[in-house]
Amino acid sequence: MRIWKQAISVESLTANNANGAVSHLGIEFLEVGDDFIRARVPVDHRTVQPYGLLHGGVAVVLAETLGSCGAAYAAPEGHRVVGLDINANHLKSATSGWVTGITRPLHIGRSTQVWAIELSNDNGELTCVSRITMAVLQPR
Repeated sequence: MRIWKQAISVESLTANNANGAVSHLGIEFLEVGDDFIRARVPVDHRTVQPYGLLHGGVAVVLAETLGSCGAAYAAPEGHRVVGLDINANHLKSATSGWVTGITRPLHIGRSTQVWAIELSNDNGELTCVSRITMAVLQPR
């Protein structure tokens, strides 16, 4: 079942996230399905920590980007969404290639939304699991 309350596409996600952290880190939106969004981040000089591993904060940026975008497009027209809480468990490191994330909703309510995000390396191995809780704000 399609969950989006607003028109959504890879192109609109990319345009809405231009000129900020998402574009600076090289995050690319890949796919929008009826109930999910998929994006990826490169493991390169912009995104690694001193040991050459994908920086945990960058993994959380990808997770928050996915969950926040999902919440924004699943909210009624005119509503805004803001983050209340995010957590992440880093399970496996990534030293090259891409880390790809997918988000799906766990709960879409009138005042809150909860989204689950899974990040995987190029071998399909789970590198991070995250969950974000979003507040849904009424139009001003």
